[in-house]
Amino acid sequence: MNELGLDVEVIGRWFTRTENGPYTLLCVPAEQTEDLPTGAAIAVRRCYVTDQLLVERASQLGVPQSEVLATKIPDPGSTMAGDFGEILVLLLQATLLNPIAAVAPKKWRLKQDRTKPAPHSDVLHFVLPHWPRASAEDVIICSEVKTKSTDGGSTPIASALKDSEKDRTSRLAKTLVWLRERAIGGDQCGVHLKQLNRFIEAVDAPPAERRFNAVAVVCSNLLDGELAAVPPVVPVGHKLLIVSVHDLKCTYEAVFEAVRASVPNTTSENGPSVATKGEAEVL
Repeated sequence: MNELGLDVEVIGRWFTRTENGPYTLLCVPAEQTEDLPTGAAIAVRRCYVTDQLLVERASQLGVPQSEVLATKIPDPGSTMAGDFGEILVLLLQATLLNPIAAVAPKKWRLKQDRTKPAPHSDVLHFVLPHWPRASAEDVIICSEVKTKSTDGGSTPIASALKDSEKDRTSRLAKTLVWLRERAIGGDQCGVHLKQLNRFIEAVDAPPAERRFNAVAVVCSNLLDGELAAVPPVVPVGHKLLIVSVHDLKCTYEAVFEAVRASVPNTTSENGPSVATKGEAEVL
């Protein structure tokens, strides 16, 4: 997670947490959403493209870095909302883990079409506390994320639980194989090939724990209605998280506007804006 340039303690302060029966509620209040565009823009940008690639492609083609970035990020609409929900969950999970031991594939870098969601399981974290040695303490966390920013007929909680079961039964395994193929092909998603193999070809390694989260990211104005749909019992093997974000649509649009503003829009300017911690790129 260090490659995104964010302090997990800072991210943790964005969320207030409440345990409530079958689910955990995490709220991002108005005062925190006001800080999100500035605080998260660079990290969100790096989920789509590395600083190095931005600089190299702009230099090679003689175009502004903003033009390179525009080929990576989604347009306003449902895909942007969904991407934001997934990346927010990626950052949230990072606050709950040891950032030194945890790595996460940046699947948004691997999109074939920026106007569509990234395929397969939504958000993954590999917790490898003794890496490069595999251990019985290794964990893979898989989160299915559904986002609802405007009123409508979608059912993010039920849908997240349903699709999280798909992750558990088959989709996680397919996702790991897909990531491995992309890594072998030269794509940089933020994890090493050997780290992927630890969970794919694990015959000679200690068994790794698998955790599955169903996550609904909803606008705070819709929260009460969505909470009414929480089932009395969450299926065994899954954890239900509900993330409430104040004025979610305006918030994610402001974040992506800040992402666009974080890079030069002329060919005469220098490299992209950087965060406090520099990007440490890995495969």
